[in-house]
Amino acid sequence: MFQVRVEASFAAAHFLKNYHGKCESLHGHNYKVYAHVKGNRLDEGGMLVDFGILKETLRSVCAKLDHSNLNDLKDSKGNDVFFQNPSAERIAKWIFDQIEATLQNTEAQLFAVDVFETETSRARYSIDF
Repeated sequence: MFQVRVEASFAAAHFLKNYHGKCESLHGHNYKVYAHVKGNRLDEGGMLVDFGILKETLRSVCAKLDHSNLNDLKDSKGNDVFFQNPSAERIAKWIFDQIEATLQNTEAQLFAVDVFETETSRARYSIDF
């Protein structure tokens, strides 16, 4: 099994509802995001997926979050993306869903997205095959 990982970053503000502590107030992070893909077959060039394409996909998704208040993020229908509560776990799932939609016609399968709020605090959304 081959695995590839790319990373990107974004800066954003958020606050957490139903949380009792300093994170219930508006604050910000410089998020780091890793996207992990895997697969059994390589393309004619010997690659699972082109790093450049995967990296650009991740950067494009992160750009939608960059320099925003994540609590205010809406989808195309005007619905709250994170249900007014953008935890790192929900951010990881949202990024996963956005990337997965772009990889449907490749041999590579997205299996995990890591979202770091700090160097020591990470949330992961992953799937098993």
